[in-house]
Amino acid sequence: MTKRFLSILLLLFLLAVNDGQAARRKQPVRWPDGEAMTDWFMKQAVTIGLETLGQPFRLTDHGVTTDSTRVQTQAIQHVIDLAAQCGEEAVVVVPKGTFLTGSLQMRQNVNLYVEKGGRLKGSSDICDFPVVDTRIEGQSCKYFAALINAKGLDSLKICGPGTIDGNGLSYWKAFWLRRAWNPDCTNKDEQRPRLLFLDSCTNVTVEGLTLQHSPFWTAHLYRCGYVRLHNLRILSPATPVKAPSTDAIDIDACHDIHVCGCYMAVNDDAIALKGGKGPYADQQPENGSNERILIEDCEYGFCHGCLTCGSEAVHCRNVVLRRIKVGQAARLLWLKMRPDTPQCYEFISVEDISGEVTHFLYVKPWTQFFDLQGRKDMPLSVGRNITMQRCRMKCDYFFNVERSDQYRLSDFLFADLQIEAAHPAFEKDLIDRFSVNNVRIN
Repeated sequence: MTKRFLSILLLLFLLAVNDGQAARRKQPVRWPDGEAMTDWFMKQAVTIGLETLGQPFRLTDHGVTTDSTRVQTQAIQHVIDLAAQCGEEAVVVVPKGTFLTGSLQMRQNVNLYVEKGGRLKGSSDICDFPVVDTRIEGQSCKYFAALINAKGLDSLKICGPGTIDGNGLSYWKAFWLRRAWNPDCTNKDEQRPRLLFLDSCTNVTVEGLTLQHSPFWTAHLYRCGYVRLHNLRILSPATPVKAPSTDAIDIDACHDIHVCGCYMAVNDDAIALKGGKGPYADQQPENGSNERILIEDCEYGFCHGCLTCGSEAVHCRNVVLRRIKVGQAARLLWLKMRPDTPQCYEFISVEDISGEVTHFLYVKPWTQFFDLQGRKDMPLSVGRNITMQRCRMKCDYFFNVERSDQYRLSDFLFADLQIEAAHPAFEKDLIDRFSVNNVRIN
């Protein structure tokens, strides 16, 4: 057989492989219910350069000083408003240095870029955060504005290699002090701001930043669509002072959300799906479903839950968590079932996960601050069409699912799992139509 002939065979083989890969790329990737993912999810997330964001408005060119001890909310807001009046797309630039501020409101056609070494730092005084109509814990109410706020904006970009720091330590200490005095103290009782709140926004990218030390939730998305959170580091400590309720990302009645390439280590849930709570939450217009949520290629440090449905959620559908590395997380998939809220968690896929968790699957009633508000019957909730596949995990508890009359679990699939578990037992009869295929434990 001649070298020429071998070369031709090799070329034909490579062409066939490339054709096969191209054909697979052209095939639509589907959501768990069979719906095709749109091209928006297929676009590769990239690092956003400052030069692409519009006319620059550097803080220090417009009267904001590098005095890190002085709160400069009005001066920074003035730069944002000035950029909004320039008649074209603009970007407010946070240069190297620490800039202390209270609540800021983004404007249409104004982006935010934090340069390397730049730090936008939240005030430790709650008086620098006005009380506004907002959304907290599954309810529309009056509460304190976040550090960075955006409402009804389109094509917003918040990015850069710098840091947005919530400066949460004094808020965390105050929370635990009040909790020691009143064990029933809630997040509404010990008020503190979130780090980032997006309300009714579309086509948003948050990229490259370190988001850290939020007094309360870190990134809260409410009624938003087509939001990409890319290459973020989201951090809050569990010691020496626990950072209470500092969820990394809260997705609240949203659609088409892409979380990719992020590192999350927080003292609460990493990604929590919300949408409303209460005995008639499914009938209230301010509440809604989370649909088409893709979380991929992320890494988790310590957190309470990698993917948590609830506790304030009505409907979550077509959710994919894939290609994830986990370290020290308490739970991989957590379904919080509220006995005072009608809930439906369906078509959720957890796949290609490696690492270590305490609980692989965790499903139990969530009764904290339970309130039927006069309703006589308990709403029935469901969890169905849940797939967990191609995972190599070490865990303490493989299957921590509690039987309850308040919810029905059905159509679960466990496939191609390699599990090392201190407590490996699982009860198939807790779930109707529970399929198990190629599951190896210990």
